[in-house]
Amino acid sequence: MNTAAQYAEAILTCRTLFAKKMKDYGTAWRIMRLPSLTDQLYIKAKRIRSIEQNGMSKVDEGIEPEFIALVNYAYLALIQNKLGLDGEIELPHDETLRMYDEVAEETRELMEAKNHDYGEAWRDMRISSLTDLVLMKLHRIKQIEDNEGETRVSEGVQGGYADIANYSLFALIKMKENVA
Repeated sequence: MNTAAQYAEAILTCRTLFAKKMKDYGTAWRIMRLPSLTDQLYIKAKRIRSIEQNGMSKVDEGIEPEFIALVNYAYLALIQNKLGLDGEIELPHDETLRMYDEVAEETRELMEAKNHDYGEAWRDMRISSLTDLVLMKLHRIKQIEDNEGETRVSEGVQGGYADIANYSLFALIKMKENVA
């Protein structure tokens, strides 16, 4: 099991969908404030948990597309956090993909550092536990947002969004391993 290769493959899956959706929608997400992106992440994570608990969904999509959406929305939140709301809503396609790749690289570096320290503990976790960690991070981010970004000892929203992306990428890797 080569984490770096599996991680890169999972990101490529997410990026490919992101690029296709950007051709359909442009960068309409630029209109969203960070709390709105946080709420969108929350909706996706709650849907995953609901499917996990109920064992089924009425919409003909499983949890894999939702984990992909979590990665992409987390990356959008990281980009939006860097850009702020003052800039243009429509961004050039290539510039947006460059920013996507930049935040993907930053989260990959974070994953490698934490993965080294934690000894790939995520491999022994259940996908449902990764879902719970995503939801916990979202509750923390919402609390930070409610506190107007003020933190005393925590890493702030950027670290939370990066962790959400990484937990979701781990879930995608685990799902693919379970199929293989």
